[in-house]
Amino acid sequence: MSSTEPSSTRRPLVLVHGLWDTPHLFRRLVRRLDAHDVPLLVPHLPHRLGAVPLRALAQQLDDHIRGHWGDDLKVDLLGFSMGGIIARVWLQQFGGARRTHRFVSVGSPQRGTITAQWIPPWLFAGLADMKRGSPLLRSLNADLQALEQLDCVSYYCRWDLMVVPGWQAHLPLGRVSSLPVFTHQQLISDRRALDVLLGTLLGD
Repeated sequence: MSSTEPSSTRRPLVLVHGLWDTPHLFRRLVRRLDAHDVPLLVPHLPHRLGAVPLRALAQQLDDHIRGHWGDDLKVDLLGFSMGGIIARVWLQQFGGARRTHRFVSVGSPQRGTITAQWIPPWLFAGLADMKRGSPLLRSLNADLQALEQLDCVSYYCRWDLMVVPGWQAHLPLGRVSSLPVFTHQQLISDRRALDVLLGTLLGD
C-alpha cells in the first residue's frame, strides 16, 4: 500500500485512547491541534470494557494507520492511559517504531498498575495485560531497542488513582515529567496539561 501524503507540512499525529474512552476523549486537544494544521488520526479501538487483549488492539491500530497513511509515512504517536500500552505494543511488536519519530506516553501504566492486579485474564484479558509484571509488560521491557531510536516523552500525574503508583506511569527511557494536575482524566483535559502536551507535540 502506498503512502497518502497529508497536505500539511507537519508530521501526522496518531492519538490512541484508553480504557472506557473513545476518540471523543481528545476533543479539546484536537481543537488546539487543528489550529496548527496538524494531520490527525484518532481511531476508535473497541476494547469491550477491557476484555480484548492489548495485542489485538495494537493490530487494530496498525490496520487504521496503514489504511489511513500507508506503510511508510513517518508519524508521531500519543497514547493516553491504556492507549499508551497499545501504542507501545504497535511500536515494538508490529514494526511501528521504524516509521515513528516521537512517542508521547500520557498517564500510561508502563510498569503496570496495582488496580489491575486481581483482574482474571480469562474475563478481562486487556485489563490483565496491565498488571504489574504481566507477561506483556515483561516482554515489552525485556527489549527496548525499538524505542531507543525514538524521541520518547512520558507525562504522569503523581496522585493518579487509576494508574497506581502514579509516579511510575512512564516509559523506561526518554524524558519524564509530571503534569500539574490532580486526577487521571485531567492529564488529557486540563488546560495546564494541554499547554504542555501541545508544546511537545508541536516541537520538531
